[in-house]
Amino acid sequence: MKRKFLLLVVWLATVIPALAAEVDTVRVNSPSMKKEIEVVIIVPDIALGDAAKACPTVYLLHGYGGNAKAWIGIKPNLPQIADEKGLIFVCPDGKNSWYWDSPKNEDMRYETFISDELVRYVDARYRTVADRKGRAITGLSMGGHGALWSAIRHKDVFGACGSMSGGVDIRPFPKNWDMARQLGEIETNKEIWDSHTVVNQLDSLKNGDLAITVDCGEADFFLNVNKDLHERLLKRGINHDFTTRPGGHDSKYWNNSIDYHLLFFEKFFKK
Repeated sequence: MKRKFLLLVVWLATVIPALAAEVDTVRVNSPSMKKEIEVVIIVPDIALGDAAKACPTVYLLHGYGGNAKAWIGIKPNLPQIADEKGLIFVCPDGKNSWYWDSPKNEDMRYETFISDELVRYVDARYRTVADRKGRAITGLSMGGHGALWSAIRHKDVFGACGSMSGGVDIRPFPKNWDMARQLGEIETNKEIWDSHTVVNQLDSLKNGDLAITVDCGEADFFLNVNKDLHERLLKRGINHDFTTRPGGHDSKYWNNSIDYHLLFFEKFFKK
């Protein structure tokens, strides 16, 4: 009986893989902001140890009111996904910055942090594919705006990008989500608002510059601005994936949406 039990334990160990991804919560120094930023980094088993293999990296940006732990709260099985797909996930605390280098607030330099300081930190300390071909960035809501903003403006850093329920045109919402703290009131700062919205960054984008995926729920208050972004990309002849599906602006939608973004990024990484 004892022998049968031991054989069962050995068999279970071979068919049920252990969750071995490492979840690090670190504080990354930002020289541009003169402070440390909390970041959750999820590293798959194959990127650890002496025989570590270099893995692609997916940067995940949270929405307004979120923090570095927001994504692992929305998708608790991210460590398992990291192991299954061989991906490193990087989840920074972006405060309520909208991931801009604010023209009004010197303490908010999150574009510089995400696209330069954080990437340098991660590549120096983890076994990454340290090239735009091995980097993708996506996010939800404010983070969807931030991911497209960073990728379009730093195509040398990111090769693929996405947005889930993204605030891709901020101008219809001038009184919401602390944006005026970063840009000033829209009535007296119209040019700044125009230049700090994703849809007005498309002139710098050529077809093939980035692999782009965008989606939004049919019941989401950002649906119309996402449809407008899709039309603008079509008019410019920029290939991209665009999806709407049932759902609202909530964690249930993003828990499902992230699976499709990771599939899209996997295809990009394998090219």
